[in-house]
Amino acid sequence: MLFVQFRFLVFFLIVFAIHWMLRGNTARKIWLLICSHFFYACLFLGGPDSAASDAFPPWTFYTALTEGRPLPTGWWFPFVLWGSTIMDYVVGLGIGNANNDGRRKAWLFVSLAVNLGVLAFFKYFNWGIDSVYAALDWFGLHTSKWTLAIFLPYGISFYTFQSMSYSIDVYRRRMEPVRSFLDLAFFISFFPQLVAGPIVRAMTFLPQVSVKRVWANVNVRACLALFFIGFVKKACISENVAPIVDAYFASPGRYDLYSSFIGVIFYAVQIYCDFSGYTDMAIACSRLLGYELTLNFDFPYFSRNITEFWRKWHISLSTWLRDYLYISLGGNRGSKLFTYRNLMITMLLGGLWHGASWTFVIWGGMHGLALVVHREWQRLTENAGATFHKVMSWIAVPLTFYWILITWVFFRAQNVYDEKTRELKTSGFAIAREVLDAICLFDSHGPRSFSLSCLWLLMGLAVIHYANSRRWLANWWQRIPDWAFSALLGAGFAAALFFVPAKYKPFIYFQF
Repeated sequence: MLFVQFRFLVFFLIVFAIHWMLRGNTARKIWLLICSHFFYACLFLGGPDSAASDAFPPWTFYTALTEGRPLPTGWWFPFVLWGSTIMDYVVGLGIGNANNDGRRKAWLFVSLAVNLGVLAFFKYFNWGIDSVYAALDWFGLHTSKWTLAIFLPYGISFYTFQSMSYSIDVYRRRMEPVRSFLDLAFFISFFPQLVAGPIVRAMTFLPQVSVKRVWANVNVRACLALFFIGFVKKACISENVAPIVDAYFASPGRYDLYSSFIGVIFYAVQIYCDFSGYTDMAIACSRLLGYELTLNFDFPYFSRNITEFWRKWHISLSTWLRDYLYISLGGNRGSKLFTYRNLMITMLLGGLWHGASWTFVIWGGMHGLALVVHREWQRLTENAGATFHKVMSWIAVPLTFYWILITWVFFRAQNVYDEKTRELKTSGFAIAREVLDAICLFDSHGPRSFSLSCLWLLMGLAVIHYANSRRWLANWWQRIPDWAFSALLGAGFAAALFFVPAKYKPFIYFQF
């Protein structure tokens, strides 16, 4: 059940109507908790390989259960979510009741060990085994290969970090342990942000849970406009550039130089519109229910340096890594080399958080290296003249964006397997090398080329995105009458439906 599907609209209208009809805050939380777990269950009923699939429709689930037929592969995913919730609830109470620092640390260790252990098993076990086999093969030690049939539970990276933030904040005495299990379970499983963020902190969300939401505080017009923007990003932009990106990264050596840049830039457009579109819709749905989620994007592609980029891209993750990893490692409280080491460790682990692949580790390492270089650049040029800084202000944005494009190559270039034999056909590194030869060395002489309409589309998107970043289109719709806004919104959705595909791809960040 994806946000852009009609079935989600039906689901949300039911959730929305009953939520606001219920008078008690506890009743509302119980209702939303039930709906959140129903929403999560609908993701795996189609099978772990396709969240949008109808291969195992919900109405046959209970029939299969009663008749003894095989259940969908991910039937146990909700138990992982419940296990994490129960464990951190007990840990929070344990930390709160501990009478010395040793016991508090022991309870925190339980939370970190279990959460990270579960995440490591599901996400990195087979990758670790494959890496060991690859290393043995490199040394000439050929052994028989085996792996486990492990499927990654949807959203485990997101709700694990949310759950851990609660235990860590209780340990750091930033908040009191939650006595109501309902409140904590609702916080961790709240469906708008459950499977793809933003990563919500317990400190910011739990105080909202304890107070009854008031309908008068909901800005309905802003919520509907934000949902529409997210819908357009995902359904009309990301979905329509995805085939171009897939075609290019399937065989980058077959395309000319112009098409190489189009393919890579379109991937930057795809991942931004896909992920920020999901976030927009998640925030809009949450606000319609009276709850506020964390801002996750702030026009990151117009950043003037890599540090600014990470203040604007996936903000909930970057601030989580800063507050719970970078600062825990020591932050900048030490020598320059100590600080740079902490930066690199943080970004390498941030890359690994995104997926079990060395290409993700390289992606994180490249961003870590860029952060170190930027700090050194600031130190070396802090006394430069005004003319120098003015010139740099003109080239800083395109230069930063170019570096981001290069790093996206490793993020996108994953291994390609034969669908029947599951044998490796092309490694992610081989794909990345061909793409980098084109966009860095300008060495691409393939016969294929994308049409010039792709360039015009890209220019149009850039103009609209820039106008939005300058807030030129931000408030005019707030000033028009309700009837005009309703008509305009309806016309906008009607027009958008002409551009939606027959079948949606799952959101990119579902895999994390």
